Amino acid sequence: MVRVLKICTQDQKGLIYKISDVIFKYHINIVKNDEFVGEGMFFFRAILEGDFKKEAFIQTLKVVLGQEALIELCEKRKKNIVVFATKESHCLGDLLIRHYSNELQADIKAVISNHDVLKGLVEKFNIAYHHISAQDLSREEQEKQVLECLKQYQFDYLILAKYMRILSPDFVEHFEGKIINIHHSFLPAFIGANPYKQAFERGVKIIGATAHFVNNNLDEGPIITQAVLSINHEYTWQDMQQAGRNIEKDVLSKALDLVFEDRIFIHNNKTIIF
Repeated sequence: MVRVLKICTQDQKGLIYKISDVIFKYHINIVKNDEFVGEGMFFFRAILEGDFKKEAFIQTLKVVLGQEALIELCEKRKKNIVVFATKESHCLGDLLIRHYSNELQADIKAVISNHDVLKGLVEKFNIAYHHISAQDLSREEQEKQVLECLKQYQFDYLILAKYMRILSPDFVEHFEGKIINIHHSFLPAFIGANPYKQAFERGVKIIGATAHFVNNNLDEGPIITQAVLSINHEYTWQDMQQAGRNIEKDVLSKALDLVFEDRIFIHNNKTIIF
């Protein structure tokens, strides 16, 4: 069995030796490992191969490293996801095609949207589509219905593929560190709505996109991946929007690959990526 070991703890001398010694005593093979030290913290990721009891192994590491150490041991497998969308099809469509061609390291269990515009597209791929309208509903009531819908699925992450609704703090709290958003701007510039119009009015010479984890600060969650494209004075905001769609698809795709491979640590609203 192949698993991914992730450790985050206060830096101290001898950590590599201590971790390696535990791995050796459990007769586990290290296929690959990486480590990083920053801001007084030690980050370690290793791909492990072998048969061993997960709970006992983690507890042994806790004894050696201290109970405050954050330890994850993830089975190397496809993740399960639910995708949220609104009206724009480019990011959702890219995920559906990658899923269909078995290039996406995840299984799409369902798509939830606050509009029914994309229903036909999703159903072409034989994936469940749930239209939960926000019209005439408070955000609290609409999210309550979304949460009820989610109960029928087992999933690892929620992917906001141009879901143009701000999630409430209560909703985000249910899935801390499990919601990933694609934002059509090179954050921290131009947060919120209509970033291409904001960029046009500012006269920028580059546009970009940012994939990030969602927290309760609008578009300020830990950044996973970003990319930019050079533009000039001839671009209208509509031209920027059109050009930006390809960046958005690419940035989201790369971010999800990193997430699904368990390559990311979140620390102090930043990401450490191996």
